Amino acid sequence: MKALVTGGGGFLGQAIVKLLCERGDEVRSFSRHPHPALTALGVEHCRGELADAAAVLAAAKGCDIVFHVAAKAGVWGPYAEFYQANVLGTRNVIAACRLHGITRLVYTSSPSVVFDGQDMEGVDESVPYPQHFEAFYPQTKAEAEQLVLQANDANLATVALRPHLIWGPGDNHLVPRILERGAKGQLRRIGRRVCLVDTIYVDNAAGAHLQAADHLSIGSVVAGKAYFLSQGEPLPIWEIVNRILATGGLPPVTRTISPGLAYTAGAVLETVYRLLHLPGEPRMTRFVARELSTAHWFDLSAAKRDFGYQPQVSFDAGMERLRLWLASNRSP
Repeated sequence: MKALVTGGGGFLGQAIVKLLCERGDEVRSFSRHPHPALTALGVEHCRGELADAAAVLAAAKGCDIVFHVAAKAGVWGPYAEFYQANVLGTRNVIAACRLHGITRLVYTSSPSVVFDGQDMEGVDESVPYPQHFEAFYPQTKAEAEQLVLQANDANLATVALRPHLIWGPGDNHLVPRILERGAKGQLRRIGRRVCLVDTIYVDNAAGAHLQAADHLSIGSVVAGKAYFLSQGEPLPIWEIVNRILATGGLPPVTRTISPGLAYTAGAVLETVYRLLHLPGEPRMTRFVARELSTAHWFDLSAAKRDFGYQPQVSFDAGMERLRLWLASNRSP
């Protein structure tokens, strides 16, 4: 098949592209910048913004399936930027599928679309969207996910996948942030309660996208549904953080602040940054305070039943791969 991967040069996007190429599929990537690593794989590249309907339409021409992976991620930034990329961009992808007669759309969502600030312990896909979001990323991703699921009909089969905290070699978001703040001594445990959290190794997330795609067709069991994805190995959140720090040769986090203080600090910092138009992002936000002091692990029964999802790389094996990659890519 010929597949369009939006965000094909990104962390997860590149892993999906590699798997597609390995099995002989023809791949086109759509992103804002060229990526030499994809060119080396023989991937066709289209440049553009998700908010540019004409650019998205041109990129989708001639494709059989779309993996819509690209998004504006992060815990801070102007609402307009998140809306343009995540909501308007997804509208443009759906419109391109319809105009070109593309019958399959695999959307990369996030478990944060149903996070209400409370513990999520073993929840399944029946958990509702919250009434309130404390960050623009989950808010706009939730709106986009609903657009994708509502678009499922007799002409277009759609599925939304919710991988939780993707990590691994080449990670440009989660791992670098933890290592950078750990090196500066800026990390603090939030509370002393043991909160189990699940994550997902990048190759497991990419493989799940191909599995879902292979089971997706009009009227199929996966069409019009959302699925949680993770390792299925929930661990205490600060054990995960400390394991990542260890892969970079850094000491564990030992100092602690209360969840209430972290949330208050996040609220104050958000206000200061917003009023003073400060660059960068606050060291703490309300959303991050909630995320780091609550449990997040999910029932994977639906993904296992409907498209055979089973993590191929364990947490420990993934950590060893990450350690070796960091060692080989460390600046002298």
